[in-house]
Amino acid sequence: MYSDIMMPDRCSFCKGKLVKGKTEFVVRVENEVLAIKDVDAYICQECGEAYYTPEISEKIDDIMMKFHNSTLLVHPLAAGELSLNEVIA
Repeated sequence: MYSDIMMPDRCSFCKGKLVKGKTEFVVRVENEVLAIKDVDAYICQECGEAYYTPEISEKIDDIMMKFHNSTLLVHPLAAGELSLNEVIA
């Protein structure tokens, strides 16, 4: 379906080289955090920015929709949160 779409070979931010790998997609949805592990991506070797193929983006969109509709069974994620204003130098 998307086989004719070319992925970039350089990062659009730092111009580092992109290599195939796995990453973690983390997003905040209202007051909850969703982390999707083992996501195929092209990852910049310099800055770590991840680029997703259209197929992977669709899968992430499907997961996000299920999460938003509360139809996705997820494991609890222990996470700490703080505001930059709360950090004491």
